[in-house]
Amino acid sequence: MTAAALPEVSACTPPAAIVAGAAGRKIRTLVADDQQLEREVMRRYLGAEADIELVGTAVNGLDAVAAIKRLDPDLVFLDVQMPEMDGFGVVSNLDPEHKPVVIFVTANEEFAHKAFDVQALDYLIKPCRRERLQVALQRARSHIQTLDEQRQNHSLRRNPGTPERIAVKTDGRILLMNLSDIEWIEAADDGVRLHAGRSIHFSRDTMNNWEQRLPVGRFLRINRGELVNMDHIRELRPIARGEYVIVLHGGAQLTLTRSHRDQLHRLGL
Repeated sequence: MTAAALPEVSACTPPAAIVAGAAGRKIRTLVADDQQLEREVMRRYLGAEADIELVGTAVNGLDAVAAIKRLDPDLVFLDVQMPEMDGFGVVSNLDPEHKPVVIFVTANEEFAHKAFDVQALDYLIKPCRRERLQVALQRARSHIQTLDEQRQNHSLRRNPGTPERIAVKTDGRILLMNLSDIEWIEAADDGVRLHAGRSIHFSRDTMNNWEQRLPVGRFLRINRGELVNMDHIRELRPIARGEYVIVLHGGAQLTLTRSHRDQLHRLGL
């Protein structure tokens, strides 16, 4: 889908788990602005950048918060003055641990100081000039590459020497699956089901055996019958009786039961 064909709030491809600097790296970008002309200008400018993927737009602050949480962009161009909620309100409603890089767009220079107070990477003054936008984009590219490298290094330090593939006996064959592809594992009547994107693989091994086979620190036991890959967790939502709904990047929603609350410390809670 080209940028010109995007609806006002749209979802295209799912977030890509790729390292900055690798071939084909796209910076997933969202534009939030209540002025149609400004959105069209940004569509045109960003559409000319080979490494920018425009995944959606939003027309007010509430839509921007919802779109950011749903689309998980790397970069957001965020208008300061919008209906329903201003740009600073949007930033305050985002999870600090999963916040995209923000570049504010404003018609008033007086907001520049406040933009940096909320750790915005840059700000652009309307009407936006292509040359100034490219300066901001270069800052964003460098910053996002640094963040990706930090995440990769953290993952390597957390699991040095951890095998990245595991053998799964299923349907009379043996699959070699990447651990990073397994989103979650659930107990079945006579084995387990491994969920990997749209694929589900059945294994006759028991849940307890699977828990012992998996690398320490990679998967989390959230209830009696489910294990979840911690790298796929997007957010936790507290519900009644001390339980939590765990939302994965792929959209699945699982329940962390009260009897497994002691596992929350592994997520930094």
